[in-house]
Amino acid sequence: MSTLADLDTPSLLIDLDVLDRNIDEMAKVARVAGVRLRPHTKTHKSPEIARLQLDAGASGITVAKLGEAEVMMDAGIDDVLVAYPLVGEAKLARLRALMERAQVRTTTDSVEVAEGLGTVGRDLGRDVEVLVEVDTGLHRVGRAPGAPTVELVQQVARVPGVEVIGLLTHAGHAYRSANADELRAAAEREVLDLVETADTCAAAGIELREISVGSTPTARIGAGVTGVTEIRPGTYVFNDVQQMRLGVATEATCAARVLTTVVAHPTPDRFVVDAGTKAFTSDGGDGPPLPGRGVVRGRPELRLDFMNEEHAVGRRTGDDDVRIGDRVEVIPLHVCSCVNMFDVAFGVRAGVVEREIAIEARGRIR
Repeated sequence: MSTLADLDTPSLLIDLDVLDRNIDEMAKVARVAGVRLRPHTKTHKSPEIARLQLDAGASGITVAKLGEAEVMMDAGIDDVLVAYPLVGEAKLARLRALMERAQVRTTTDSVEVAEGLGTVGRDLGRDVEVLVEVDTGLHRVGRAPGAPTVELVQQVARVPGVEVIGLLTHAGHAYRSANADELRAAAEREVLDLVETADTCAAAGIELREISVGSTPTARIGAGVTGVTEIRPGTYVFNDVQQMRLGVATEATCAARVLTTVVAHPTPDRFVVDAGTKAFTSDGGDGPPLPGRGVVRGRPELRLDFMNEEHAVGRRTGDDDVRIGDRVEVIPLHVCSCVNMFDVAFGVRAGVVEREIAIEARGRIR
């Protein structure tokens, strides 16, 4: 075993005690609500952490890309939702190979994507299970709830080789909530839009058995709304500044941070650490009540004003100061994109490095 002093910087740290608590807490949310938990592994991209989630009660995992699915299946995980439209023969060939190894379902918001998936189902002699994605306010992919989605479900259900099993949405617009009431309204609307659409589908003769919802900010609320069968939070496993701003996480529940070294202190109020956008990425917005490009753990008077590729430039806002050579831990604005910048994380308990955690699916963007 080693200590933090033995690590070179920048290094990605995972507080193992906080990680365990976060995993157990969301598993309990799902268990108490009587819904399945299918966490999104794009946050951690680690089969080791996915296995911890499954051992705690998750029914399967969600991935964004086939590359992530391949890494997880190579590690023995055999129930995967690919929550992304798969377009092109190269991806359909990879999907075909994955379905020969494990239970795989995917999503669509178009007949064109469904028709490609249908070729895979016909080749395998069994339907590809598909959830139709609904736009409940993010305005990314999916048709509007109600009649537009019902029409699409009817069209997709007629594609040979495909079985429509349910509806899915991602309430990413909840991140724009200004207060707890707005967040709750977004979460409840996310579910009700899907439930009401599924009821209309049933009236049209198409029974759907899955209602899959839940970003990290909305999952705890959505899990308790009647009709939900599955929640898919991802960021909860580590949490980040975005979750802190929304009031669903605190500094104490943020498991991931980047260990950095102060490498310059050119003026009394300005300092520089050795991790910039090539460690944190530029994703995530500044804003109250936690301004800056990340939160310096345990040191509220240190603020990161801006980042370049290899530098983060900070400012003292009080008496707290640093010296060249000092180390600080920074909680990222958006942990998912930050984790994807590292090959390995260091699992830490009480300042002792217990083990390395491989980020095996990092960079798997295809």
